[in-house]
Amino acid sequence: MFFVQKLIITAALTGAEVTKEQQPNLPVTPNEIADAAYECYKAGASIVHIHARDKGGKPTQDYDVYKEIKEKIEAKCNIIVQPSTGGAVWHSSDERLQPVELAPEMATLSCGTCNFGPDVFMNSQEYIEKFAKRMKEMGVKPEIEVFERGMINNALKLVKKGLVEAPLHFDFVLGVPGACPGTPEDLMHMVRSIPEGSTWTVAGIGRAELPLATISVVLGGHVRVGFEDNIFYSKGVLAQSNAQLVERIVRIAKELDREVATPDEARGILGIKK
Repeated sequence: MFFVQKLIITAALTGAEVTKEQQPNLPVTPNEIADAAYECYKAGASIVHIHARDKGGKPTQDYDVYKEIKEKIEAKCNIIVQPSTGGAVWHSSDERLQPVELAPEMATLSCGTCNFGPDVFMNSQEYIEKFAKRMKEMGVKPEIEVFERGMINNALKLVKKGLVEAPLHFDFVLGVPGACPGTPEDLMHMVRSIPEGSTWTVAGIGRAELPLATISVVLGGHVRVGFEDNIFYSKGVLAQSNAQLVERIVRIAKELDREVATPDEARGILGIKK
């Protein structure tokens, strides 16, 4: 097999929905998140996707909490810190934007509204453009979060308006209850729908994580794993850590002769200047 790019592995450490009761090894404090990020870095991840929690363990988009997390991670390693601007479904747009004020190398940019289990994840055109504009002002590379096919078109409209610059990097989040299913056919349709020259990652939710990750390794895409997306290692067996999920992808990539990117190599692939 021939792969143009080395494999970028993103570790989504915590998310906004998972609890300690569901996954006892979930990192929630700044120290726990920083330690988990470092373990994933050592395992082979080059990006960590961050959702912060407050002292009670609830999702927060607070600037100071993200600042503490970012500084603690950067003191340990040079992994790319990618905060979420999605937050939790009840956060306002201003709350969601707070981590961007830290000028991280990357941040997520959700490009449409969708059902999210029993809730609605709201991303109006006003929200999308507001987030994209601020990221551009702060020099932050957006990762375009795609939960449905139409969100790709929404992202391309941002390019036409000069709010984001091509080539884009997409993250296909597939298998969220209420949004696009996580089947191989769905992934292939997404991949065929993005402009030539784009890069892409797949985040399979729950049982979709491992099969879609494997397909992505073969296709030349990139992979996101972690407790935000899946708390299990196998059916009924909780994963021991986020790093354990990263290690499995590294092994699969090795078997398929796909080299894994370091953080600096990932920066080169994504066009990020540190």
